[in-house]
Amino acid sequence: MSVATATPALNETETLLDRIRRVITANPSVLPTIASVVIFVGMVVFGEIAYGRIVQANTLSNLLINNAHLIVLAVALTFVILTGGIDLSVGSIIALSSVAGVMLSNAGWNAFAVIVAMIGIGAAFGVVSGILIRYFNVQPFIATLAMMFLGRGLASLLSTKPERLGEDSPIRWIGVQLKVVDGPKVNDLVITPAVLIAVIVVAVAFFVLHRTRTGRTVYAIGGSESSALLMGLPVHRTKVLVYVISGSLAGLAAVLYTARLGTAQNITGIGWELDAIAAAVIGGTVLTGAYGYVLGSVVGALVLGLMNVLITRDGGIPPEMTTIITGGILLVFVLLQRAVTRKRE
Repeated sequence: MSVATATPALNETETLLDRIRRVITANPSVLPTIASVVIFVGMVVFGEIAYGRIVQANTLSNLLINNAHLIVLAVALTFVILTGGIDLSVGSIIALSSVAGVMLSNAGWNAFAVIVAMIGIGAAFGVVSGILIRYFNVQPFIATLAMMFLGRGLASLLSTKPERLGEDSPIRWIGVQLKVVDGPKVNDLVITPAVLIAVIVVAVAFFVLHRTRTGRTVYAIGGSESSALLMGLPVHRTKVLVYVISGSLAGLAAVLYTARLGTAQNITGIGWELDAIAAAVIGGTVLTGAYGYVLGSVVGALVLGLMNVLITRDGGIPPEMTTIITGGILLVFVLLQRAVTRKRE
């Protein structure tokens, strides 16, 4: 009886492994994404065994709530990196948008108008970056680096001290925790409107990249821009569009972060562009373009978020180790991506 019961289970496991093997063989570019999922699951298992209280509702809730803005940023960088570009300005866009948004809100502006203005600031930066790259042939690294300095400088001109969002501001509602499941003691499953917005962004980005001509053009540009032009694809328009998308999502990330924290500073977002790039790369997006998945970038963002949770739970690991561990994971994934791209070649 036990042998008969175990045999079907073993066959099902072999079938699943065979399916995964066929998927990887047919499309090796999914390997880094699968690796990121395995690492995330491994971190969850390790955390539960070592520290406990990882696989529970409130931990999952906090992971999503605290990293909603990073998920949106990772999606933004996925669009850009898929074309073979880079965007270093998203961190400074968040600083400028958040400081400007809080000041406008405190000046009496309508909450909806403030949110539109914050996203509009990001979109404007994206337009400038896209035009510099498309029409002036400036390298994406240089163009977005210039916009990074511009955004940080403008944020400092607006204010060099923390600006606090009014307690009665409707924008704060985006960060309000809503109980979904009333668990035992404090183990509740809660979400915020910011998490729902992040989920919507991921869903829309997935649809655009995998179900529309714009998405096919994004992948084609990363594969070979000259070939995409020969195929008659709207390459020039799409190259500008991806930076507008990146800037707009950075502005949206500023809204989510400001609503949760309630404050804004000119130093907000320093290094966040690197976190977003790391999340995208860990999630399987290849820096040379053409290969990557939005859902993989989400997993990459959650890996970084969970790593901070585990380091905090340990208590004996200095916070500085976060960057070292991130660098190590990133190096592994870059080498893995290199192996995949060589195999494709």
